[in-house]
Amino acid sequence: MEITAEKVKELRERTGIGMMECKSALAECDCDLDKAIELLRKKGYARAEAKSSRAAKEGTIGSYIHMNGRIGVLVELNCESDFVARNCEFQDLIKELAMQIAAAKPKWIAAVDVPPHIVDKEKEIIQAQLGDMKKPPEIMEKIVNGKLLKFFEEVCLLEQPYIRDDKVKVRDLVTKLVAKMGENIKVGRFARFEIGQD
Repeated sequence: MEITAEKVKELRERTGIGMMECKSALAECDCDLDKAIELLRKKGYARAEAKSSRAAKEGTIGSYIHMNGRIGVLVELNCESDFVARNCEFQDLIKELAMQIAAAKPKWIAAVDVPPHIVDKEKEIIQAQLGDMKKPPEIMEKIVNGKLLKFFEEVCLLEQPYIRDDKVKVRDLVTKLVAKMGENIKVGRFARFEIGQD
């Protein structure tokens, strides 16, 4: 099947990946758009993972004020170069992250940031909720871990479903930009303020 410029353009718009990679993915997948997206996502994630160990000491701080000044957010997004920090897509990502934090009220950036005593307490609560459920220990462990993942989705920014598309996690937004920019990008820290809330 012929790889048309329109197909390449559509794939680029849907994934944010470079033109040559889009063309190559379409060639590999016989012009099947969905398969090409899946292939690019796999490659993009692999590239993003490879970059995650590199130092991200540049970046910028973004802010968002909501509800007539009743909710405010500051978020630090880091990258490797000031060139990327000034990029429009990087700036857009900061705004999206700030709005996500305002709306979804995360407490930590990622699951690894949740203090162990909080995780242990949450496990206790889950086990108490399950009560005397007569299930084998390995099944109980799977149920507890599943509920723990749901807990992380509520309280960890990167694990949360994106407010504009709940089929996408916030982590995916960051990873997509890492793949596109070719630099490590990570959330440094954030603060959420709400009138009357501690």
